[in-house]
Amino acid sequence: MAEFDTFDAGGQTIHIRKHLRVPMRDGIELAADAYHGVDDKPRPALVALSPYGKELQALALTTPPQRRPSPMWDGCIEAGDIARVVAEDYVHVIGDIRGTGDSDGEHIGNYNAGGVSLGQDAYDFIEWVAAQPWCDGNVGMIGISYFGSMQVLAAAERPPHLKAIFVSGGHYDFYETTYHGGIMWFMPRAAREGRGGDSGWAFTDRVTSRMLETYSPDEIQARVAQRLADPDVAAWPNLVHVLHYPKHHEAWFDIITNELDGEWYEERNPINLARNIDIPVYLQIDQGRGWTMDGTIELFHALQGPKKLDIGPYPPMQSRPFIEEHDTMFRWYDYWIKGIDNGIMDEPAVNVFVEGSRRRVTADQWPPKDIEYRSLYLRPRGKLSTDPEPMGVRYAAPDGFYQAPLTVTDKVEILKWETPVFAEPTEMIGTGAAHIFAEIDQADTNFILRMWDYAPNGTRQLITTGYLKASHRELDPERTTEGDPYHPHTRAVPVEPGSIEEYVLRLYPFANTFLPGHKLVVELSNNEPLADEHNALLPPDAFHLPVGRPVTHKIYRDATHPSRLVLPFTTGNAEN
Repeated sequence: MAEFDTFDAGGQTIHIRKHLRVPMRDGIELAADAYHGVDDKPRPALVALSPYGKELQALALTTPPQRRPSPMWDGCIEAGDIARVVAEDYVHVIGDIRGTGDSDGEHIGNYNAGGVSLGQDAYDFIEWVAAQPWCDGNVGMIGISYFGSMQVLAAAERPPHLKAIFVSGGHYDFYETTYHGGIMWFMPRAAREGRGGDSGWAFTDRVTSRMLETYSPDEIQARVAQRLADPDVAAWPNLVHVLHYPKHHEAWFDIITNELDGEWYEERNPINLARNIDIPVYLQIDQGRGWTMDGTIELFHALQGPKKLDIGPYPPMQSRPFIEEHDTMFRWYDYWIKGIDNGIMDEPAVNVFVEGSRRRVTADQWPPKDIEYRSLYLRPRGKLSTDPEPMGVRYAAPDGFYQAPLTVTDKVEILKWETPVFAEPTEMIGTGAAHIFAEIDQADTNFILRMWDYAPNGTRQLITTGYLKASHRELDPERTTEGDPYHPHTRAVPVEPGSIEEYVLRLYPFANTFLPGHKLVVELSNNEPLADEHNALLPPDAFHLPVGRPVTHKIYRDATHPSRLVLPFTTGNAEN
C-alpha cells in the first residue's frame, strides 16, 4: 500500500504518493514517488528515471537552486522543479532504476541492468504510469544528464503512451562521455561514487561490474596488468586502488578496463538507438560542455520525428536542483501532450545562442549559417596568422615544453598563440580542428587544446576545447572532413619517440563572435591547469587523467609542418 502525504510549497499543496512499486515484465519492481495537485483528477505525467535516488530528488522542494562553485551545489539533483511541474498541472513521477535506490534487481554496467536494457525497463515504467487512475494516459519525461540519457533510451523502445521528450544536457555515446579524444575523464567517477559535489548513485549491494560478470579471473587479471602497464594509470592512486579492489567501484572499474571504443560502449549507444525514435524530441544543451554539445548535435541529426535543437549560453553547469529550461519545456509539452497550439512548432528547428555578440541565430539546420573553413597558422613568438609560415624548420625553429609528471610538480606547462585584435565582429559557428605537428620523446602523451576569447580588459571566456591521446591519433578517412575530424579510438598505436607526427584534434562545436578589440588565444598543454576561471565552474573532479611520465614536446610550425587551427567562419554579416 503506497503512503500518501502532502507538502506545502509556498501556498501550493502537493499530494505525494510515496513508495509506489512498479512491476517490470521479468517480475522485479522499481520504486517511485508521484507528486500532483490536490484535486482528484487524471493528469498527464512527466517521468524521471536515474540511479541517483528518488529521495535525493525530493530536495528540490526544500533546497534553493545552487550554481557552481557553491558548496551546496549537488550535481545529482537533476529531476526538475517538482513544485513547478505540479503547478503546471502535470504529475511528476520520479523512479529509481533497477538495482539502485529502493528498486529491486541488479544493476550491471552502464545502460545495462541485469542483462535488461534500461530502455526496456523505462518502457514498462511509462506504460504502468499511463495506466494509473491519476494519469490521463499521456506521458512525457523530464530531467537532465543521466535523466536525459534515460529519455532517449526510453523513446527508442517506442512505448505507446510516451508522447514526446524534452532532453537537456544528456550524455549519449558513453565512450565519448568517459574518454575525450582517448583521454580518460574523471567526471563519471564523481557521478558514480559521489565526489566533488555529487552525491553519486543511490548505492545498494546489487550494483555489479559487468567486466567481472563477463570474464574469467585469469582474463580479468591480465586486463588489470595491461592497464597498470600504462604509466598514466600506474601514477594515479585512485586508479591503482580501483584496479586492485574492483568490487568497491564496479562501474568505474569497467570504464578503466575499457580504454578503447567498441562493442562494450556501442551495444546500447543512445545515438545508435535514436534512429528508432519518431516521437517529438526537444534537445537542449549549453555551451562550455563540448562533448555533450557534440553528442547532442549528433543525436539531433539521427532523430526521425519532429525535433528541435536549442544551444544555450555559457556557463556550462546548470543549477542543482535543476530548474532551467522549464519555460520552454512546458511550451513543448503543452503543445504535444495537452494539445495547446502555442506556436512552438512554427518556430525554426534550430536556435543557437552566439557568445560574444549575445545574439540568437535561428535556422532549420545545424550549423544555422553557411560557414567557410579557414586556417589560422601557428607562427613564431606566439602569434596566430591567416598566412602560413614561409620558412623551413631550419629558420622557424619549433616551440617546445617539458612537462614533468604531476607526481613531482604542480606546474602545468602551457604554450600560447594569439591573433591580433579583431577590427570587425568575426563570427564562428560549428566544429573545428587543430592540426599539430609534434615530436615527443615518449611513446605517448596527451594534447589538450583550449581556445579563449580575450576581452580588452583582460577577462577571458573559454570557447571550445580539443583533446587527443597521441596513441589515438589515427583518423577514419571516410568520416573525416575539413574542420571535422573523426577518430575511431578502436586501437592505440604507440608513438615512435623522436618522429614528427601530425595530430589532428577535434574542436568541439561552439558559437562565438569575436568583437572588435578582442583576440583569439589558443593554449596547448598535455595536462590541464589545476585551477582557472573555467574549471571553477565545474565540479572538482571534472578533469582528465594526467600524463604519468615526463615528456618533452616540440611543436613544429614551419613551411613543411603547417600547424594550424581550422575554424568555421560564418559567411555574411556577423551581426545578422
